[in-house]
Amino acid sequence: MALTASFGDMNYGVQAGIINGDVNPMINLPPERRETPPQPSIVIPFARDADFVDRGTLLDEICERCAQPDARQAIVGLGGVGKSQLAIEHAYRTREQSLETWVFWAHASNAARLEQSFHDIADRVKIVGRQELQANIFKLVHDWLCDSKQPWLLVLDNVDDASFLLEAQPASSKTAARPLREYLPHCEHGSMLITSRSKEAARKLVEQRDIITLGSMDEAQSLALLRKKQGVQADKSNDAELAELAELAAALEYMPLAITQAAAYISQRAPLCSVAQYLDQFKKNECRRTSLLTRDGGHLRRDREAKNSIITTWQISFEHIQQTRPSAADLLSLMSFFDRQGIPRNVLQTQATHEDGEANQKVDEAEAEADRNEEDDRMQSECQVRDIEEYFDDHPKNGPENIPSHDSSDDFADDDSEDDDSEDDDSEDDDSEDDDSEDDDSEDDDSEDDGSRDDTFYEDISALRSFCFISVNNDGMTFEMHALVQLSMRTWLAANGKLEQWKQHFINSLCAAFPTGNYENWAAKGSAAEAETLAIQSMKVRKMVLGREHEDTVWSIAMVADAYSLSGRWDAAGKLRAQVMETCKKKLGADHPDTLTSMGNLALTYRNQGRWDAAEELFVQVMETSKKKLGVDHPGTLTSMGNLASTYRKQGRWDAAEELFVQVMETSKKKLGVDHPGTLTSMGNLASTYRKQGRWDAAEELEIQVMETSKKKLGVDHPDTLTSIGNLASIYRNQGRWDAAEELDVQVMETSNMANLAWTWKSLERSAEAIGLLQECVHLRCQTLRAGHPDLVSSQETLAAWEVEQAGRNLAMS
Repeated sequence: MALTASFGDMNYGVQAGIINGDVNPMINLPPERRETPPQPSIVIPFARDADFVDRGTLLDEICERCAQPDARQAIVGLGGVGKSQLAIEHAYRTREQSLETWVFWAHASNAARLEQSFHDIADRVKIVGRQELQANIFKLVHDWLCDSKQPWLLVLDNVDDASFLLEAQPASSKTAARPLREYLPHCEHGSMLITSRSKEAARKLVEQRDIITLGSMDEAQSLALLRKKQGVQADKSNDAELAELAELAAALEYMPLAITQAAAYISQRAPLCSVAQYLDQFKKNECRRTSLLTRDGGHLRRDREAKNSIITTWQISFEHIQQTRPSAADLLSLMSFFDRQGIPRNVLQTQATHEDGEANQKVDEAEAEADRNEEDDRMQSECQVRDIEEYFDDHPKNGPENIPSHDSSDDFADDDSEDDDSEDDDSEDDDSEDDDSEDDDSEDDDSEDDGSRDDTFYEDISALRSFCFISVNNDGMTFEMHALVQLSMRTWLAANGKLEQWKQHFINSLCAAFPTGNYENWAAKGSAAEAETLAIQSMKVRKMVLGREHEDTVWSIAMVADAYSLSGRWDAAGKLRAQVMETCKKKLGADHPDTLTSMGNLALTYRNQGRWDAAEELFVQVMETSKKKLGVDHPGTLTSMGNLASTYRKQGRWDAAEELFVQVMETSKKKLGVDHPGTLTSMGNLASTYRKQGRWDAAEELEIQVMETSKKKLGVDHPDTLTSIGNLASIYRNQGRWDAAEELDVQVMETSNMANLAWTWKSLERSAEAIGLLQECVHLRCQTLRAGHPDLVSSQETLAAWEVEQAGRNLAMS
């Protein structure tokens, strides 16, 4: 057995013999020498940026907030938006303003890097005990900061995932287990500034009110940054150079990291590459843009773990979302194919709530196919994005300004009354709520499922908003994304062999939400603005996938034209309808019924623009071709004749209009019968022509026939019957036969005719009753018509004018 040996204060020695027991080495560190406390300084791993561009008053706001006792402030925004650069500048300004203030910088992307940063801080301020093996460096720094007699600022950079701060650290012999967050001190002489890509992570450390969301630069700031990075002085650059810089800044969406990246690329290749040449390359296609924005370089003041490529930077965040919330990553994948502005919530939510099974099946099948072809997908990843590029390049960010399509060409069937005498009642009957009811348990289960899906959808949206990938527009119905974020997402999908499956899923989503059909039917199911947005996107997708001349694409173009036409945007409608007409002529022939319809729609647009000659020329072509192709008594031919007659009537060419309307009416009576709706419509149009001429007796005779026949054939409450009664009441009003007009208007006191009755009462100087009735009319129209509908707007404006007039009278009487 070995003899006991003692080495004193030495850490080494020799002992000979056999040791049968445990060996417990004891390390005896020499006592720490007393160190002179250092003077306050700045402990930051980055030099100050001479090219820093101030972001308005933002930095002043940060300084003011951080100057408060025990201040905690967070800057949140997309990667590459300039959060760390603001923090660096704030750190240097804080030091400039107070030489008594300590300024510390801590990398907080994970526990290991935060621990290393705290070791660096402990070394700089020479904390006693920091070199002990069992030292809790977090507690040492925490206690020193709390006990410090000097003010201090601590920057926690890149707290993109705060989960590690909430985990309890292992206990030691000297300290109990505590989460790292508790080692971030609260004291009146200290302040903390946090940068993060995630609002959710930031909220783990600061209050919501203490979060500043940082967006892109504005145009002036972006230009200033580009000029500094390019060494271009504003007073020495010409207008052409400034215009190129402005165009480049806009193309890069005013993102600081993308601008710095582009400037570095240009500088490294100068004089072989200029701003103009970079722009040309950037505009070529999506593949080239991706290549340019994937290159590292140009930034010396980013953390070593952060990427200098804007694309790679964002893709790191994508992967984090993919790991932590796959459903949100799927939603972002789908959103990356929409127009970046106006991504419709209802389409996304419909997919999330009603097509889960089908969508997942398609995605699973596509994933299996992608796995089988993974090698090919990776080899072609850059090229896969090219056709998506055509989609986004061919159409502006905000979508086309206007669009045209299928108005019903049955213009001969319109009354064309210009004095607002009558309006069609297009309201649908309410179905009984109990007709298709199921048992209560089933309904409750469905409700719970829908509620769960809704919760998932909104939680996914919240996660994407937290990382600043998307924002909600003011209408609350649409979302917005940066175009470069969409590009980055699609690039990531291509690199992972998932681009094609998500592209197809996007197409399926739009087609399901927006099939070919009648635009008015789409708009009737929800907001007309949403319907228009979807119509535009459906048109774009079909152009991209099916081609510009495919039948479904042509229908989509026509439906967008309808949307523009219904909102009175005739120029845009005309452009699209001209496209439809030319495509129909080319694909179907000049005498095909669809071609004739497209020509009639374009002629209608011309007529609404007051381009009488162009409208007449097209209507004549349609009429003559229809006579030859379909026959004189074909409904399509009668429609074309009615459209031409209406054009003549709008021009005041009464004889020509009357001649055609008489032909249409007589032919309809022989072909369709006296009581056919088409015949009644033709009679109404002829009566309207008489009315325009002031031929009240002839107009009255025809309208009475139409009214009586409609009552018998269609019923008293049918919208066409009500229209005919309203037209007859209009004739009586124009004759001053107020009692007769009132009697008829009372019969049709639906929302479309309440306004007419109100006008009648107003003419009878029954102003109070007229205003009360019109108020009820406006209330009902607000419930049944979309905001901005012409009938609703007209009633609102009329009511406002009457109320002002009545108020003036009351004031005068008092």
